Amino acid sequence: MGKLIGYARVSTRAQDTDRQESDLLAAGVRRDDLYVDHGVSGAKASRVALDKALAALHEGDTLVITTLDRLGRSTGNMLALAEEIRDRSAGLRVLNLGGGDVDTGTPMGGMVFTVLAALAQMELEIKKERITDSVSKRRAAGKDLGGRKAKFTDSQIKKAARLIASGESAAGVARDLGMSRATLYRRLDALEAKAGA
Repeated sequence: MGKLIGYARVSTRAQDTDRQESDLLAAGVRRDDLYVDHGVSGAKASRVALDKALAALHEGDTLVITTLDRLGRSTGNMLALAEEIRDRSAGLRVLNLGGGDVDTGTPMGGMVFTVLAALAQMELEIKKERITDSVSKRRAAGKDLGGRKAKFTDSQIKKAARLIASGESAAGVARDLGMSRATLYRRLDALEAKAGA
């Protein structure tokens, strides 16, 4: 019987993998066979710990993950990973999938994985669609879209304009302010448009 290789992932450094790790250990994965990516998006095809986990897989081994979204975001990416695992004569086991686990080493498990990967991608696309729709409606209504607030006041931008007019380089002024030259020019243009209105 092969080894269980565990893989856990969180998208941001602020999140932790404690629960995923405890679930994987409870499923029989040894601590030495556990690979963790911190602050890595599931949209990335290549992830350092995932690459190491895949390299550690040998014939008869099984890659174990807690949920499908830990493996990837797109159906194509997930299916390519599942195929790579199959090519190594290894299996894939998803612990928390509809109350049970799915093992791609079985024909039924492989079929269920394919269907669920497609559903996971569809759910992501629907979520994106809702966000885009919400942003469009807020923009049309003239409402705040959120995002980062400007950390430079109009007064600071006016001083920057005076420095540039007195012969200072725009790149140097922008660097001193801690912004890119392009951002400084955008802020100057916006300030000019505001003054002309």
